[in-house]
Amino acid sequence: MIPLPRLMVAPNGARRGKSDHPAIPVTDAEMIATARACYLAGADGIHLHIRDEAGAHLLDAGRYRALLDALEDEVPQMYLQVTSETAGRYSGQEQRAMMRRLGASNVSVGLREMVRTPEDWPEARDFYHWAQTAGVNIQHILYSPDDVATFIQACHAGDIPNGPYSLLFVQGTYANGAKDAVPFEAYLAPLTQAGDIAFEWMACAFGQHETDSLVRAAHLGGKTRVGFENSLWHRDGRLAKDNAERVAEVDAAIRA
Repeated sequence: MIPLPRLMVAPNGARRGKSDHPAIPVTDAEMIATARACYLAGADGIHLHIRDEAGAHLLDAGRYRALLDALEDEVPQMYLQVTSETAGRYSGQEQRAMMRRLGASNVSVGLREMVRTPEDWPEARDFYHWAQTAGVNIQHILYSPDDVATFIQACHAGDIPNGPYSLLFVQGTYANGAKDAVPFEAYLAPLTQAGDIAFEWMACAFGQHETDSLVRAAHLGGKTRVGFENSLWHRDGRLAKDNAERVAEVDAAIRA
């Protein structure tokens, strides 16, 4: 497992566009410029989403490979992570096929998207074991403590192969911001009680409380993910100018 970066930026996500904020990057050129600016502001990793010509969420191995190659030249110091999020547009089969074709070093995979029903486990198990053999580092996205419990069961059953594991805890929701947020301790408790599961974790948080949530995650030993995918606002409620400004605020708050 390649260690997670200290501070990853997620600059666009699958849903927000220019109508939400003019500085959200939707083209490859904008993503490259954002990566450079965020690296200078303190981010050592970037979480990548690509868009089609209409600005809609896209899973395309060729487009991803071209962007990864460009970023490796432009920001060679950054940890590059590709999303596999389906965002309601792709099936689990399409999701897995894209990742197999791409073979990227680092991908994020939502457990609840990979396994929507119990009948999905055989194909999901094959994918997780393929990824380990192929040297593809998966960051498992867990949206709730219930997802954590399911993840632990899958690890013990051998459906997800041996760790150490890379995890992302998601606090809050697009719809309600931090209203439905669950403390990070609730995600961590079942993992630490499992005892035999080695992991490192990262946190992201929706809404205006993003900065305070990420500071709390850092205090608990987690890595952090910041950016316009999750929040457009600073700690004091101001709309951020761009992703680099959000990175700078969170970086300074964690260091303080």
